Amino acid sequence: MKDIRLLVMDLDGTVVGHSNQIEAKVLQAIQAAQERGIQVAIATGRMYQSALRFHQAIASTLPLMAYQGAWIQDPQTNEVHRHWTLSREYAHELLDFFEQPELRDRLSIHFYINDQLYVREMLEETERYVERSSVAAHAVGDLRQLLTVDPTKVLVQSSDVDLIDQLWQLLKKRYAPTDIYLTKSVDIFLEATNPQVNKGTAVRYIAEELLGLEADQVMTIGDNLNDLEMLEYAGIGVAMGDAPEAVKRMAQWVAPSVEASGAAVAIEKFLLT
Repeated sequence: MKDIRLLVMDLDGTVVGHSNQIEAKVLQAIQAAQERGIQVAIATGRMYQSALRFHQAIASTLPLMAYQGAWIQDPQTNEVHRHWTLSREYAHELLDFFEQPELRDRLSIHFYINDQLYVREMLEETERYVERSSVAAHAVGDLRQLLTVDPTKVLVQSSDVDLIDQLWQLLKKRYAPTDIYLTKSVDIFLEATNPQVNKGTAVRYIAEELLGLEADQVMTIGDNLNDLEMLEYAGIGVAMGDAPEAVKRMAQWVAPSVEASGAAVAIEKFLLT
């Protein structure tokens, strides 16, 4: 295995826990890795504007990978390296599915267009999402009126974890992976993006196209199903201690939980010793 030259981290559940901040131990470990010449980047399901403060906190000089890698932008130059959208036709079909009478009042439906969040109405779940994400939500009533353009992502949220999983399984049977990329970043979110989108292709772009690195020079850390592809890609893939079993099986090593600063432990083990 070659020396690791790039570290890519997920945010929520990986370096960001209940406090909604990156803990001091993790920041110290990141800084120590950077001092050794290792570049550090973020790959997250969050909106670009929501993830920006974390990118600034770690003083990354690389583009920020948001929306599962559908949106890759350099905050220093504002250059957008990638913006892969979901077709409005599929977005319309998903909206029809989520607004079936038996589902409509059980889901908070989110459309993301030009890094803005649009919802049908402000539900309790929506308000919790907005508070944690530190973004504004635009309640527009009928979301169909927005589908004159292709959205970056469609997300549905529900506190009913079993419902989200049932919808995920149903939609995976309805749509092929070449139609829509469907994933879960946490157990209350179901997310749909362009089929080419995942964190693995985003990390590959940063590593190989921008930095001229190979996969075995990359380390990734993640905690959920939307991190599978980047854990598989990297020379070292680390799962957090409270990750689903499928994520742990994909990883080369399992770190302690986010609340135990597991990312710092992983960085120290593989990059600082």
